[in-house]
Amino acid sequence: MDRARPLPSRRRLLKGAAFAAVPYALLPAGRAGARTGVVDYAPAEWQAASSENRTAAGRPGDYTIDRVIIHVTQQSYAGTLSIFQDPKKRVSAHYLVRSADGHVAQCVRESDVAWHAGNWDYNTRSVGIEHEGWVEKPEYFTDALYKESARLTASVCDRYGIPKDRNHVIGHVEVPGTDHTDPGKHWDWVRYMTLVGQAD
Repeated sequence: MDRARPLPSRRRLLKGAAFAAVPYALLPAGRAGARTGVVDYAPAEWQAASSENRTAAGRPGDYTIDRVIIHVTQQSYAGTLSIFQDPKKRVSAHYLVRSADGHVAQCVRESDVAWHAGNWDYNTRSVGIEHEGWVEKPEYFTDALYKESARLTASVCDRYGIPKDRNHVIGHVEVPGTDHTDPGKHWDWVRYMTLVGQAD
């Protein structure tokens, strides 16, 4: 007899039962129907920010995404992930790029609003990319960080039809009303935007 769908395997049933036994409070937060843990940028690793540090949305339907905002963490990679995962901190970004090797973590789905710009309008319209390091320590802006971040930015721009220019790829310092200075005077915008334009 043909079945429309095969019956689930014993292993799958056991895994489902184990998942059901996990307390709800320990599960990563996400809006109903969201694919929590599935990254929007294939090379990224999923490292979820607390649901208390973002706004569930349905972008780009709810809000148009028309820019990328570049940040520097003023913190280590691990420290930044801890901040994003702490529900009391009330801050997050979509992505975090590690200095040493350019490894990318996604912390908030692009469809959701990350709290990174200090300006609600800019939060709703942008993808925020944090970079491990300190604005006064240019040694954190490694070749790997620039290269992998530029690939990420180019991918975001391509997916949302964002022009790859300095009017649409901006620094946190350029957000109206912000008191931040990142990415700072040592961030090489000419180099970065060249890499964004060359990224495949």
